[in-house]
Amino acid sequence: MMFRIWGKIFKDNRMVRDMVYENNDSSLNRTRKVFDAVHEFSLAFDLAEPIWLDKNISEFKRLDKTRFYQDNFMEGIAFDFLEIHVIEE
Repeated sequence: MMFRIWGKIFKDNRMVRDMVYENNDSSLNRTRKVFDAVHEFSLAFDLAEPIWLDKNISEFKRLDKTRFYQDNFMEGIAFDFLEIHVIEE
């Protein structure tokens, strides 16, 4: 089963970078695949991994997407937010 998640960086209401992460490993659960995707986005976009706050967890459970703002990062970011969105499951 294909699992795909889209990572997008926005600045000034415009998408400036994006990437799609795919994982076909059926031995991994959904949570592991999401965390792996966030890790891969962090590497590709040269970011520290964001911290999941309660609002991110509840939003992701409801909508299959969430946004990480400055509050989610330990260091400063040069963009407005990172959005992740499950596009295929």
